[in-house]
Formats: sequence, C-alpha cells, structure tokens
Amino acid sequence: MSDEDIALQAVSAAQEILEEYLEPRPRTNERLILDRLVEVLEQPSLIVAVNRMHRGYRGA
Repeated sequence: MSDEDIALQAVSAAQEILEEYLEPRPRTNERLILDRLVEVLEQPSLIVAVNRMHRGYRGA
C-alpha cells in the first residue's frame, strides 16, 4: 500500500468517526470518540507514511 493510500485510509476513517460524532443524538461517551480518533491517527504505519510524504514534498 502506498503512503498516499495509507494516509487516505486514515483520513477516511477519521471522517467517519467525526460524522458519527456530529449526528444529532445525545453524546454519552466523548472520550470513546477521542480514543478512536487517536487510534486511527497514531497508527505507526500512518506516522511513517506521513513523515515520508512530508520529506518528499519539502524536497520537491
């Protein structure tokens, strides 16, 4: 999987979590939503991919 694919997959997952959070309904466990976002955004493969992309874009 390419770095771009890894990043897009993580952004899509984060968007789904945020969409669920923004649905009009009572929120009883906001910490769970934050934990899910952190889980998605702190995946080691995502961190490595974003770092590689960042280095590549800066050098271009």
